[in-house]
Amino acid sequence: MKLFLDENLSRRIIPAILGAYPESTQVALLGMDARSDEQLWAFARDNGYILVTQDSDFNDLSALYGYPPKVIWLKCGNQSKQRITEILLSIQADVKIFVEHPDLACLEVY
Repeated sequence: MKLFLDENLSRRIIPAILGAYPESTQVALLGMDARSDEQLWAFARDNGYILVTQDSDFNDLSALYGYPPKVIWLKCGNQSKQRITEILLSIQADVKIFVEHPDLACLEVY
């Protein structure tokens, strides 16, 4: 399970989650800051990533185009890097179930 964190999530989260989510990355780490949501969507799809975001844009794309990629929508509001890291680590088992479920496109996390 490799995550692709949207630009609204800190790249500094990545080192702390690599044990749970190997090969994960973040938009800025790949120099993709100026890319459109559609371009990020296509990159995640083509490279086997699960998109992680705090806004509804990728959920909307999921409704429009289906999946892959699957989307984890963090609906917990603005949180510290530490708190986002804790959330991502605490939902690892749920993410595994989500990834394996053929009918789920978006996992909403509160």
